[in-house]
Amino acid sequence: MMLDRFKNAASPLIGPCLLALFTLSTCYTYGQTPEKLPNVIMIYVDDLGYGDLSCYGATKIKTPNIDALAQNGLRFSRGHASSATCTPSRFALMTGVYPWREKGHNILPGDAALIVPTDKITLPRLFKNAGYHTGIVGKWHLGLGEKLTKDWNAEIKPGPNEVGFDYSFIFPATADRVPTVFMENSKIIGLSADDPIEVNYKTKVGTDPTGKENPELLKLNSSVGHNHTIVNGIGRIGYMSGGKLARWTDEELAGTFLSKAQRFLSDNRKSPFFLYYAVHQIHVPRMPATMFKGQSALGYRGDAILELDWVVGELTNKLKELNLLENTIIIFTSDNGPVLDDGYADGAVALTGDHKPAGPLRGWKTERYEGGTRVPFIVTWPARIKPGTSDVLVCQIDLLASFAKFFHQDLDHSEASDSQNILGSLLGESKNGRTVLVEEGYGDLAIVADDWKLIPGEGKKKTELYNLKNDIGEKNNLADSNPEKVKELTALLERETGKK
Repeated sequence: MMLDRFKNAASPLIGPCLLALFTLSTCYTYGQTPEKLPNVIMIYVDDLGYGDLSCYGATKIKTPNIDALAQNGLRFSRGHASSATCTPSRFALMTGVYPWREKGHNILPGDAALIVPTDKITLPRLFKNAGYHTGIVGKWHLGLGEKLTKDWNAEIKPGPNEVGFDYSFIFPATADRVPTVFMENSKIIGLSADDPIEVNYKTKVGTDPTGKENPELLKLNSSVGHNHTIVNGIGRIGYMSGGKLARWTDEELAGTFLSKAQRFLSDNRKSPFFLYYAVHQIHVPRMPATMFKGQSALGYRGDAILELDWVVGELTNKLKELNLLENTIIIFTSDNGPVLDDGYADGAVALTGDHKPAGPLRGWKTERYEGGTRVPFIVTWPARIKPGTSDVLVCQIDLLASFAKFFHQDLDHSEASDSQNILGSLLGESKNGRTVLVEEGYGDLAIVADDWKLIPGEGKKKTELYNLKNDIGEKNNLADSNPEKVKELTALLERETGKK
């Protein structure tokens, strides 16, 4: 926000000079000339578990392209999303604020209003303030517009562009929720004036068949829910009518998002850029491109992991082609832990076999156990970061404060209040990561302090206490034998949440 204050205070004549001086001081502080500022790409994966990659110990599936990132960068063993579900983690990433601090920041329906503030610092706005061109390609799922009811056939604002992205190419929510359309810079692509789109999450609209009424039309059956409007032979959550030419097919998602991401790299190769590449893999419905179907022996879920690995390889190859790889920071991580049956009968449970999506961790998506929020977390920057591994506790919520430090930008005390500067740890130059982290499940919380973790008891559920250093799988509950530690962490959680 410092740069914004400079720009607002400056006259039209001296404003550009102040901008240049600010950028120069920023660059020289961290050993970068203006021409050598690193590009930054965040590859944000959906529902990928700690044990889903061969570089994290998987043996039933190989991910050579992601492994290459780990081999050439820093692989974290204690990297976390803020939450065990998607919208909350994405909100924390964008704002530097724990999502549970505000109401309504849980998993959003596809027609939700925007929950990211447009008048405060965000991760993309931080990069814009540093002179970067910013873009998002992929899944958004943070709401659009100012209210629930919106005209999907006109510009829909505010959205990604209003929170700091110069360019956006997204789908609004998740692949299993309507509307199943692409949006580019606030507008749906492929709309026809005589076929307007209508979306409703309460009552059916239009005459499109639904999974509940016409299961014979499905190429992928639902296991729980997901039985509303059928698009591409798959039932979705929510009802949609119109927009027949604008609807995408699931098998084309990976290639479309990849091509848009590659185009963004090419278009901005001569100036520093920040790309938030929010891939849709491996969220349901898992329906990868045909060339990946049946290639993993783990069903569609495994095939989607292979597709993800291919996408990462193609993006890396594009950086090499443009001679940008050496000075590009790539952050690879996931919004939460794994899930097998997430509403579609795609064989994930039966075909997973000996593969352990969460690796040695306990728990899954939506849960407060480590499997819910501890995820793959890789940072590579060939020009600066030495390859290796790190057991420092880091969280995605801290990227905002860490890059603020990198760019020498001051953060207002009322903004990004839960984000901590862990820049040295992300660069592999320090062992001083987080000491305390509040982990969010599906509406409930746990707290980690150094090597200890407390999961408060609720109702008939007992309080749980684990020493993660000695018990990564959270198998041995030490609450009864360590009442003082329980008391200490309970008080700490109350302070962190503002309850005391």
